[in-house]
Amino acid sequence: MTAETGTFCPRCGDPVVPRESGETRRERMLCDACYLEDFSLVDAPERVQVNVCARCGAVHRGNRWVDVGAQDYTDVAVEAVTEALGVHVAAEDVEWQVRPEQVDPTTIRMHATFTGTVRDDPVTESVTVPVTIAKGTCTRCGRISGDYYASVVQVRATDRTPTAEETSRAVDIANDVVAEMEATGDRNAFITEISEMADGLDMKLSTNKIGKKVSRKLVTEFGGRVDDSETLVTEDEDGNEVYRVTYAVRLPRYQPGDVVALDDEAGPVLVRSVHGNLKGVRVTTGAPYEASYEDGDAPAGRVVGTRADAEETTLVAVEDENAVQILDPETYESKTVARPDYLDADAETVLALKSRAGLHVLPEA
Repeated sequence: MTAETGTFCPRCGDPVVPRESGETRRERMLCDACYLEDFSLVDAPERVQVNVCARCGAVHRGNRWVDVGAQDYTDVAVEAVTEALGVHVAAEDVEWQVRPEQVDPTTIRMHATFTGTVRDDPVTESVTVPVTIAKGTCTRCGRISGDYYASVVQVRATDRTPTAEETSRAVDIANDVVAEMEATGDRNAFITEISEMADGLDMKLSTNKIGKKVSRKLVTEFGGRVDDSETLVTEDEDGNEVYRVTYAVRLPRYQPGDVVALDDEAGPVLVRSVHGNLKGVRVTTGAPYEASYEDGDAPAGRVVGTRADAEETTLVAVEDENAVQILDPETYESKTVARPDYLDADAETVLALKSRAGLHVLPEA
């Protein structure tokens, strides 16, 4: 391009071919040398601050806390600086390298070098950005330290106290639910407190959703029912009412494996299932049993023993289709007992339960 065109750099007066791209008309008119004189490849802040929870190590990003699982915060500092830096839109093929320098436990100095191409000319620029690690407390840890909870799961049982196995399993279920929700990124999931009560177990949980899931899983596994009730505790900053929900889980009166003497003359029942209505088998005849609608989910009766209490003993003789002789597991005397249809007449030993209701043969499985 020659001066005859009448187009010259407004700064140095050299002839130029006007560029089609550029932020302003004047920039498009500048020659390459004058344009690069004022060109800034990188827009960097004077300092970057990273907010970190002093208890769990979570990092505050945007308007939320994020678990990063970092042993140190160098990578976090690099990411924070990356987000804070701006590269000129006119630059092409930009690459950068960074060298972190740990100044002290709360300061990392990030030395970054950028290279790129502007108007087909290579450019290089170096910047240094101090990163301050500011320790604080995230929302989750603040709630935990403040004993915050939004729901309570009460584990009780009908006409009995939940067993140690049931309460232990209830705690495992609660921990599993919290772990599942944490795995999906829910930082509000935690167990505030677990208390053993005289008649069961109370678990204070961080959200209503957790309480609902835990109570439903308990009923799915053990049977029984769950009732919930709400209590108004406060209002949030927007004036919305905040409720705390109590989930009362009532486990069934009986458990699988219980031998129950019902208020009838048909003989004890070995409980097979307590989901819905009671289901089992009569230990005198082997006939299946299922509680009727009139009897309710679990009819009145008393537990006379459990399958775990039964002992292996010798089958002495089969008397007829209704009776067999077995050895009393305590006295070793030969006793005539009812012959349930699940008894194998060719067996040498049987499983027998001696209780207040008498001596009965139980099924092997």
